[in-house]
Amino acid sequence: MFYYFTRFICRIVLVVIRRWEVRGAEHLPESGGLVLAANHTSYWDPVVVGCAIDRRVNFMGKAELFDIRLLNPIIRALGTFPVRRGGTDRAAIRKALALLEEGQIVGVFPEGSRSHTGELQKPHLGAAMLALKAGVPMLPVAISVKKGFFGKIKISIGRPLIFPAVSKLSRADQEKASDSIMMQIASLLKAH
Repeated sequence: MFYYFTRFICRIVLVVIRRWEVRGAEHLPESGGLVLAANHTSYWDPVVVGCAIDRRVNFMGKAELFDIRLLNPIIRALGTFPVRRGGTDRAAIRKALALLEEGQIVGVFPEGSRSHTGELQKPHLGAAMLALKAGVPMLPVAISVKKGFFGKIKISIGRPLIFPAVSKLSRADQEKASDSIMMQIASLLKAH
């Protein structure tokens, strides 16, 4: 309930103040597990993406955010769960795989951290690993933001990418899937 109320309020703010525009919403599957992969340029990206998607998105968030006393209960109520960066966080992986198995959406920023220039960064392999391991599609999402308080925000949602099943997950498989999703995000950004 809190998630949908918050999303409603944030959508109003995005439409009125930021002249928010969403393209490609028809590409979102109505059900089933899905790894949503988006570029990352702002602290507001999870809010913007969560508002653009009509299904609930459970984001992986850097563990440091959960150390902020006032923020912790809010982001947990919104479905965000912590991931420790700099290594393999098995608890976060198990949580993400469980959500995907339940048919939910897990939101990931493959770049790992915000791009201060707006240029796409080299992706980490976590988003691809989750999609390949769970056998679910990846949904490319591109966020384009004009700087400034009233700067326009554009969201483009691409077609889900489905990868062939693999008997044993290799680094090469993860790199290929990661490169594919980033190429789709780049293509969506160019269309803005």
